[in-house]
Amino acid sequence: MPDLEDDLDALRAGDEAAFTRLVDALHRPLVRLAEAFVGRGPTAEEIVQEAWLAVVDGIDKFEGRSTLKTWIGGIVVNRAKTRRAKDARELPFGTAADAEEAIDPARFRGGFWKDPPRWSPSPDDLVERRLVREAIVAAIEELPDGQRAVITLRDIEEWSSEEVCNVLGISETNQRVLLHRARSRLRMMLERKLAEGARP
Repeated sequence: MPDLEDDLDALRAGDEAAFTRLVDALHRPLVRLAEAFVGRGPTAEEIVQEAWLAVVDGIDKFEGRSTLKTWIGGIVVNRAKTRRAKDARELPFGTAADAEEAIDPARFRGGFWKDPPRWSPSPDDLVERRLVREAIVAAIEELPDGQRAVITLRDIEEWSSEEVCNVLGISETNQRVLLHRARSRLRMMLERKLAEGARP
């Protein structure tokens, strides 16, 4: 990814090429971020388009207290939350769904698996990688909002922990807990889907 901060002066000067580079670098990750709040579909794309307009209108007000990427990500998060609240579907971080146990503790003994995950067919036998990817995407969509947002940014978009905390407005501890729960639940859901021979 290009160093977006290098283009800041050009963006403020209205340089179209700099804006195109910014959109090329961030558009898809921002759509995924919006999807974590409003689900997949045209609403997420609309939110990001609105965010780009806000960036064009507000770039002169950007003070550099965060990175350009986290500033724009924050705009997307705020707009996604506003849209969802307007649709009366607001679910805050830390809901009961986030707090439920991801994996039954009875499956462990002394910190090790007593009943390890079973994959059927095994990942080595899955020649059709597309099916696995679709299963992962479907499982991520079933995660609670906070977990879905954190795992999307950390594991798919490879944002740093600090960037995720800044964009989502959560503490480092909360981010770690949400990421751990998301990864645990994702493993459990994938194990179940693949063991059942489910197709996304």
